[in-house]
Amino acid sequence: MKLRTMAAALLASPIALAHPAFAAEAKFGDPVTVADGLTIDPILDARLRWENVDTPAKGADAVTLRLRSGLEIKHAPSHLSVLAEAEATGALVNDYNGLPFIPTKTKPPYAIIADAQNVELNRLQIQYRTKTLGLTVGRQRINLDDQRWVGSVSWRQNEQTFDAVRGEATLGPVSLDATYAKSQRTIFGHDAGPRTAYDGAFVFLGAAVKAGPVAVKGFAYLVDYDTAEQVPALAASLADTQTYGVRATASLPLTKAVKLNLIASYARQSNYKQNPVKYDVDYIAGDAGLAAYGWTLGGGYELLGAENGRALQAPLGTLHKFNGWADLFLTTPAAGLQDIYVGASKAFPKLSGLNAAVTWHTFHSDVGHVHYGDEWNASIGFKVRKVALLAKFADYKAKGFGVDTRKFWLQADYAF
Repeated sequence: MKLRTMAAALLASPIALAHPAFAAEAKFGDPVTVADGLTIDPILDARLRWENVDTPAKGADAVTLRLRSGLEIKHAPSHLSVLAEAEATGALVNDYNGLPFIPTKTKPPYAIIADAQNVELNRLQIQYRTKTLGLTVGRQRINLDDQRWVGSVSWRQNEQTFDAVRGEATLGPVSLDATYAKSQRTIFGHDAGPRTAYDGAFVFLGAAVKAGPVAVKGFAYLVDYDTAEQVPALAASLADTQTYGVRATASLPLTKAVKLNLIASYARQSNYKQNPVKYDVDYIAGDAGLAAYGWTLGGGYELLGAENGRALQAPLGTLHKFNGWADLFLTTPAAGLQDIYVGASKAFPKLSGLNAAVTWHTFHSDVGHVHYGDEWNASIGFKVRKVALLAKFADYKAKGFGVDTRKFWLQADYAF
């Protein structure tokens, strides 16, 4: 069966399984029992988004619809499950550059919005899972900690997944996590040529211990790309790295109503395997927030160090979450990056999950302390029944890096 035919079948199957006629007592979208201990759980995630980009030279408008659909078959007595999921993204308005690095796909008048039209097999995995052990084999979603180093890039319409083997274990307060991946399935989709997927040997190791409100984790991320199989222009951006570090989190109640949340992380990244540049740089991050009565007030600092013209990079992470939503720093500048930020958010759980947030960033280089620019981010979200609605805004004012960039999003998401 061809990939697109199989994807179409997977996209259609959850609708049929979720229909009340299939299981009269089940709610729409609930798992369906087909035998003793055997269930089929339909998967559906539909997202409609308008994204607007405005820069001095170029603008862009994209209205895209992403449909992610499939099913998971679970056999409770054996703790085994099989999951298959397809993903399709279409453009209703395509005044944007989705694949700017492919000459035949480039639209010179438009800015980049990295949501190319695409149909693909997003996940296909077999999993064994108990309360203390887990083993997942196949194409899978991997989100580690805050996704700074490894994540699914879920903000983009096409998700990043990995062809991997992942093992997890919990031994009392200690948790262990080990992954070996041979392919990074990128967000760019099937028309992206060599950027559709990057092959290599990727090792993600983590060991954590939790004591009361405090958790500490040590990690190692070894990235070894098969750059010889990629086009030469990608060799620099896919340079091999080794990163070792520690991350600590704490949630400390100050009173019955007030809580102090703390995050601190340190890592050291250096060249690895085929990387032609010798360097050894620091990653430092700290974040503190006070939470009370639905309010959160806080701020933080993040350093991505640089040496010998090479800066710390995290090409497997969900980078939209960090260093401003305008996405000026998805690739760290050669002089490194310092990000100082403060923000506030408010949740109104009794008002259809209404929540709002605003954050201000100021960016400087690590080497030379050049003022790159400043950025405001704001968002508001709420739910109408099972549909999650979101509006987001990013406004970057350039000083010594990039150009003034303003982005705006309106989004509706329905999932079960």
